[in-house]
Amino acid sequence: MIETLIGLIFLVIIIGVFWWAATTLLRVIPLAEPFRTVVHVLVVLVGVFIVLYVAQMFLEAAGIKVPWPKFGEVKSIHLVMPA
Repeated sequence: MIETLIGLIFLVIIIGVFWWAATTLLRVIPLAEPFRTVVHVLVVLVGVFIVLYVAQMFLEAAGIKVPWPKFGEVKSIHLVMPA
């Protein structure tokens, strides 16, 4: 349990450093306004997916199974996300 907490603390520090570096580099790179916004949104989306994936790994290490939707095997999005 303590190893998981230490790993989580290091992971939060590493993700924070990467987030700081990405946002700092985006401010330094000269881009026009629509492209800057698009790149910022893409950086946020990639960061969110990385955090979700790592959270899933920690939950599985704790014994909690979190299923990811498999969009390739489903014919309709309504089967993946029930109303």
